[in-house]
Amino acid sequence: MVRGNTGELEVVPKHVAIIMDGNGRWAESHAQSRLQGHRAGTQNLDKILDVAIEIGISYLTVYAFSTENWSRPDSEVSGLMALLAENLRGHSRSLNSRDIRLHHIGRLDRLPSDLQRVISEIIEETRDNAGLDVSLAFDYGGRQEILEATKAMIRDAIPFESVDAELFQHYLYTAGTPDPDLIIRTAGEQRMSNFLLWQSAYSEYYSAECYWPDFDDQEFMKAIIEYRSRQRKYGGL
Repeated sequence: MVRGNTGELEVVPKHVAIIMDGNGRWAESHAQSRLQGHRAGTQNLDKILDVAIEIGISYLTVYAFSTENWSRPDSEVSGLMALLAENLRGHSRSLNSRDIRLHHIGRLDRLPSDLQRVISEIIEETRDNAGLDVSLAFDYGGRQEILEATKAMIRDAIPFESVDAELFQHYLYTAGTPDPDLIIRTAGEQRMSNFLLWQSAYSEYYSAECYWPDFDDQEFMKAIIEYRSRQRKYGGL
């Protein structure tokens, strides 16, 4: 239960997923480079982690780089890779001090070796933390995830009569993590953009008009309050 400018919150989603959109447009509106926009977005994520912890969210998944983002200019892609490695190195101690456990979902093998090493090290360093569970979706795509899960079941020679939703979820990148209750997308966009396609079947969706670097604690609380007003029926009456 959380108190603040928004009053008392009796219900918070267990798992929130965020499509962090609008870094480039934010940079353009501030006469800055796109990479500076991504840096501002990275800095903003740290603030949102604190809010998530404060209001009692258990799982947070953030969409940082999609399988389609490889088509962006090489300079932007390499800059993003370097920025993530730099940020993770700088926040290792902070993640542990806040009891945050980090996961990675997506393809790790296609990332630069230095970034692979940093991600793996932070995952290992935070594995015993029991607070906020953060999944970093980097080189992630929902269709790719479903295809990889299907291929893995075929490799494991799973009999077709044994395949059900519970087993299938075991083969997804997100195995062990509950489906998101709320998916937030910034920058006013309404698309899912290949994000958690299987897991979002009954998620509530919220579109924030502001760019990601401007998505502050008040904007976050607007999304949470809106979520509280939704009646989740899961196909029932």
